[in-house]
Amino acid sequence: MNVFPGLPADRAALGTWIKLPAIESIELMAEAGMDLVVIDLEHSSLSIETASVLTSVALGRGLVPFVRIPDQSPTWIQRCLDFGAHGIVVPHVDSLDQALRVRSAARFEPRGRRGMGPTSRAGGWNLRGPADYVASAERVKVIVQIESAAGLAALPSMLAQQAVDGVLVGAADLSMSLGLTMDHPQVAAHMLEVLDQCLAHDVPCAIAGSADGSAAAEFAHRGFSAVIAGNDATMLGAAARAVVDSAGIPRPVVGTP
Repeated sequence: MNVFPGLPADRAALGTWIKLPAIESIELMAEAGMDLVVIDLEHSSLSIETASVLTSVALGRGLVPFVRIPDQSPTWIQRCLDFGAHGIVVPHVDSLDQALRVRSAARFEPRGRRGMGPTSRAGGWNLRGPADYVASAERVKVIVQIESAAGLAALPSMLAQQAVDGVLVGAADLSMSLGLTMDHPQVAAHMLEVLDQCLAHDVPCAIAGSADGSAAAEFAHRGFSAVIAGNDATMLGAAARAVVDSAGIPRPVVGTP
């Protein structure tokens, strides 16, 4: 089962975080063969206007666009869905109540509290009629990030109450919450525990990792629905550093011009 109907049904989807304010990043990921992008408003300097443009480009290039919002505000959810995001990634969801509130923010009455705004990209700029806009809300996905001990404890109730459309396990913050390093075996065990719980409830589970193809393949083999492999900024930096290293040029001291 995959995170969104537009993603491949016969394999895990592959995507990456987008942190750079450049439409070329989206175009490059499409040319490279990615299935989806997650435009990152939590850990980047991207503005909401830039995120809207990047989403439009992703839609035009056949990529499924998700947006990670910086907090759980219904306003962020409303605006990102209205500019066409197919899904919202919500960080630090630590309780059933939080999961229910963010999902409600993505659904229209009577299932939620999202405000009507058909004069938007999601509403076809009010040229398609309200019925299509309202129906589109049932297709968008709210993906909660489980990245704390509290989130781990609350996940069973979230799944039992059908409070989430999908789950993204965040290894970095999870390890910090547990007081462990990211490579600690207990962190890996918790990640697989999250996956197993999601599979048992037929809920898609995604994972974020480095831009490592073999690791992505292993995650897919384990049963994750989607793998978010690295990000555009780090990929660019790694490629540049590889050129410098292969040329035998000493690296500059960090912090010097």
